[in-house]
Amino acid sequence: MMTNGIRAMWMRGGTSKGGYFLKDDLPPDAAARDAFLLRVMGSPDPRQIDGLGGADPLTSKVAIVSKSDRPDVDVDYLFLQVFVDKPIVTDAQNCGNILAGIGPFAIERGLVAAGDGETRVRIFMENTGQIAVATVWTPDGHVTYAGDARIDGVPGTAAPIPIVFKDTAGSSCGALLPTGNDVDTIDGVDVTLIDNGMPCVVMAAADFGLTGTETPADLNADAELKARIEAIRLKAGPLMNLDDVTEKSVPKMTLVSAAQAGGAVSTRTFIPHVCHQAIGVLGAVSVATACLLEAGPAARIAKLQRARDMLISIEHPTGEFTVTASLDDDGNLAEAGVLRTARKLFDGLVYD
Repeated sequence: MMTNGIRAMWMRGGTSKGGYFLKDDLPPDAAARDAFLLRVMGSPDPRQIDGLGGADPLTSKVAIVSKSDRPDVDVDYLFLQVFVDKPIVTDAQNCGNILAGIGPFAIERGLVAAGDGETRVRIFMENTGQIAVATVWTPDGHVTYAGDARIDGVPGTAAPIPIVFKDTAGSSCGALLPTGNDVDTIDGVDVTLIDNGMPCVVMAAADFGLTGTETPADLNADAELKARIEAIRLKAGPLMNLDDVTEKSVPKMTLVSAAQAGGAVSTRTFIPHVCHQAIGVLGAVSVATACLLEAGPAARIAKLQRARDMLISIEHPTGEFTVTASLDDDGNLAEAGVLRTARKLFDGLVYD
């Protein structure tokens, strides 16, 4: 028991929410750290009634941040997903939404000196070994969370936080396409197994007898559908160099269909067992990349106007997510970025 509490900042990052901690403030032993975080979130319990988690995977997340010793990097960021109904804390994936709060948090905690106007924070993502660069508004040398940027899935507006990802291809699976194929077949379903920052299995909704316009509630209530998707996920794991994924939160499972509101493609994403109300940042980047392939479910459906610099709109149940894409001379994705926002909710002590 941490009778004196541990310093934490609770933040909304993108369309997620969670606790942000300095590494040195947490127990150095991983098992003790995870036990503490389970208590803080109130897991395992479907309501997380005895903790700060919001009874949803999107609000049961943790960021651990430290000053980096790496050249040309400001801070190191470790993402941990705290399961809601199981006593599991995992670092098997990254989170691009929680990433949106890392720059502001690092500046607020004094790990990065604020510039006058805006501050670029170079972030090493420990889960995947990649670097992201976030630009934070810092008028008069202080972080501001107020602004006019709007992202779907979050009410109101906030200061924009543009994030550019560096070399995320194959960050968890060892290659952008771990099987080397644009399309594979699992249980009779064509799939794209892809990792451009988030391991994803991309499938056509029509192959499951769906239109792709179903609500997350409808999909979550379909036990037969979820069992079929999970069977594919368990077979995809080893193919994606992720080994046995029974107790892992990756790969994410994304159903794609024709866009309904002028975007490139519409999505319904399971993370991995609950249908997401939106789509994760790096999941959107992976799906957008799948749209650029020559074959595969997303590539067959997507409506795109290819150019050296592109905006790829990924629709989801509560709106859309725009991915910025820059192509190289061969027409392959060279760099991807997103626009996110964040907001500080409280700063104080948490207790286990």
